[in-house]
Amino acid sequence: MRRMQGAVAVEFALLAVPLITLLLGIAEFGHAFYQYNTVVKSVRDSTRLLSAYDPTDTADYPLAQAQCLAVYGTTDCSGSPLVDGLKTNMVVVCDQVNTAGCTGQFKNVPTNPAAETINLVQVKVTGYPYSQITGFFNLGGLIFGDISCVMRQVL
Repeated sequence: MRRMQGAVAVEFALLAVPLITLLLGIAEFGHAFYQYNTVVKSVRDSTRLLSAYDPTDTADYPLAQAQCLAVYGTTDCSGSPLVDGLKTNMVVVCDQVNTAGCTGQFKNVPTNPAAETINLVQVKVTGYPYSQITGFFNLGGLIFGDISCVMRQVL
């Protein structure tokens, strides 16, 4: 009996390290999923806002409000960002008029499209860096890929 004293403490020490590592990994993955999902939803809301406006009407087109909506969740840029590290300069709007930073079908949009064409708007967040909740895993500045949403613009 005397030789068995402390065996449970040794077994716990051997199992605690992988279990804590697993627990921290689950928490980190959940946090990354939360951040990604929050940015996806804010980009979708921003795209939905712009889909109701004509991009050629520069007086009423809410470009700045859409960028604020994607970052802050409000159209007036009030409050704190929805997720840490998200900035309005990461939000790119691609439509019939705005083509700076756009790729694919939004790169060479005709300036005077025919009446039969469908006008699309894309809002995307580029270069969003993941901010870790623990310093346990060295993810080395993980940056999410482009998060975007495309909708048809009602004209």
